[in-house]
Amino acid sequence: MNQTIDEHLRLALEQQRAAFAAEPLPTLRSRRDRLQRIRAMTERHAEDLVAAIAQDFGHRARQETLLADLFTVQSAARHALRHLHGWMKPRRVPTALHFLPARNRLLRQPLGVVGVVSPWNYPYNLALCPAVAALAAGNRVMIKPSELTPATSALMARMVSEHFAADEMQVVTGDAAVGRAFTALPFDHLFFTGSTAVGREVAQAAARKLTPVTLELGGKSPALIDRSAELALSAERLAFGKLLNAGQTCVAPDYALVPREMVEPLTQAVVQAVQRLYPTLTGNPDYSSIVAPRHLARLQGLLADAQAKGARLIATHEETPGGRTLVPHLLLDVHDEMDVMREEIFGPLLPIVAYDSVDEALAYIRRHERPLALYWFGRDRHAQRYALEHTHSGGVTVNDCIWHLGQEDQPFGGVGASGMGAYHGEWGFRTFSKEKPVFQQSRWAGTRLFHPPYGRGFDRLLGLLKKLAG
Repeated sequence: MNQTIDEHLRLALEQQRAAFAAEPLPTLRSRRDRLQRIRAMTERHAEDLVAAIAQDFGHRARQETLLADLFTVQSAARHALRHLHGWMKPRRVPTALHFLPARNRLLRQPLGVVGVVSPWNYPYNLALCPAVAALAAGNRVMIKPSELTPATSALMARMVSEHFAADEMQVVTGDAAVGRAFTALPFDHLFFTGSTAVGREVAQAAARKLTPVTLELGGKSPALIDRSAELALSAERLAFGKLLNAGQTCVAPDYALVPREMVEPLTQAVVQAVQRLYPTLTGNPDYSSIVAPRHLARLQGLLADAQAKGARLIATHEETPGGRTLVPHLLLDVHDEMDVMREEIFGPLLPIVAYDSVDEALAYIRRHERPLALYWFGRDRHAQRYALEHTHSGGVTVNDCIWHLGQEDQPFGGVGASGMGAYHGEWGFRTFSKEKPVFQQSRWAGTRLFHPPYGRGFDRLLGLLKKLAG
């Protein structure tokens, strides 16, 4: 069976490599056409995607799918279409004095065939947004979506096959064995979104082929509440960020760092905010389910472990909704021996960590692996600057959550254990391009003065250049 999988994937890759060799530098018109087809495909199958994702999740809020999965892809394609001509232009770069009248420029060339491994939590967004960037840069694309969203993966495979030739873009479905074989292929670039643990395995598999990788991982993204924060506003935005897709978001605030004297009032404010956002959970179309029984069991295990080790659990609702719907919980009196403070939560649980001084809170963040996101709430600009200068994270949203992810004019990516590389907008175009330096020599080249036979003239010229270099 594995040999059949390997052979199928190898032939698919060879097909795309042959097509790329026949068109190594797609025209602006060709690239625009591919991006327009993504837009048309997304628009045409919007309701199908909403239904498929809801089927995979058990229940997924329609509006969350429209915003976080479909609109993001449309927005990325629209942004690329608007800027593509400028991105493709060769870049003039300075030429050192002693090389004049020669000149330098950078040519942006597509890499070839790009592999995209996408996760289950935003199955359309995290498969197609990297593909938008790769196609804009002129590449061919193979996508391996998650086996945890089979209905969505099958739909994407059908959609892409209807709108793209197999040698342009194709979707490869299958289980974890297919995923392992996929990441072992000698792509010209491999783009992976998922957990840090799996990301390490992907990086190791890619390294065997010297395949460059972009890793969009996760981690425990903190929300730092400053003493200058507006309590009700911060609570509402924290609640939204935590419960979007029931917390199954790579940039969801994983835990909150709160001044000790503000813990109780903030907790009450968050509970009230959650109840305003979701007055009830049973049958509420706005509140998403947990994607799979084993993920629900894992989250319930985190709650049980925390309670057994001394945490206070505060449920936002008294009802028991059933199915794979999990009641949001705030966890107080937590400590690092609890599993909920060791693992990325990826669900509607919000631990509250009390601090006495800002430096104590910042030291806590720095003691742990660098997160994908950091959220800072407050009005004190000096405190904000101090916090951002003394922490590392993939990105930051100030006085809100999540929204830095949607900025096409800024790069999105992790740092350290939360990932490497970036995409979105021009950063995605550059990720999937080779910026090839070209030195254009002049007929009247001053560099002939560096040719042998060497003598005192060479020494004088080198000495002058050293002085000019300062």
